[in-house]
Amino acid sequence: MKELNLPVISEADASPEVAQLYAQFRESSGRTRVPGILQCFATHPPLLQHMMGLAKSMLFSEGALGRANKEMLATFVSAHNQCEYCADSHGYALRINGGSVEMLDAAMRCDVQAKTIEPAQAALLQFAQKVTDDSKSITPEDAEALRVVGWSDLQIAETIHTAALFACFNRVVNAFGLPSQEMIAALGGAR
Repeated sequence: MKELNLPVISEADASPEVAQLYAQFRESSGRTRVPGILQCFATHPPLLQHMMGLAKSMLFSEGALGRANKEMLATFVSAHNQCEYCADSHGYALRINGGSVEMLDAAMRCDVQAKTIEPAQAALLQFAQKVTDDSKSITPEDAEALRVVGWSDLQIAETIHTAALFACFNRVVNAFGLPSQEMIAALGGAR
């Protein structure tokens, strides 16, 4: 197993405050293990608490975009930022939330021109890439182009939030040195 760049707070080493937050995560998510990214944020318990709330309210909810579109964006931005940990875990989430194998492959390759991606989704991915690479250059025309293909202002806002949050998450995970969990491979031929 790859050595981390910086230690995370494992469940075994969690302070009582962090252990309580980990238990809250397991209870609300139904997952038995606390993901590595939360263990990165646990180095500062107030940040962990806020990130858990943010993830629950924005990322792991249907919202205006729907969970599959959010997972497509998360996978795409993470692959674009070369974050294997996030691209893999959100690629897995994309598949279990209704994304096709072809959509997953296109998102992992950052191929916004893939014929298997609907034109409206391709426009959303191109916009997310612009948010990730050059957010200062976004103009009212960019938003209007998304409206023309059917996205609402709320969906455009969620795209901005999702892309920007994943840019942050990707940088945290890469800096800590978390390796991929190989979750897509566990789907057995789903990619």
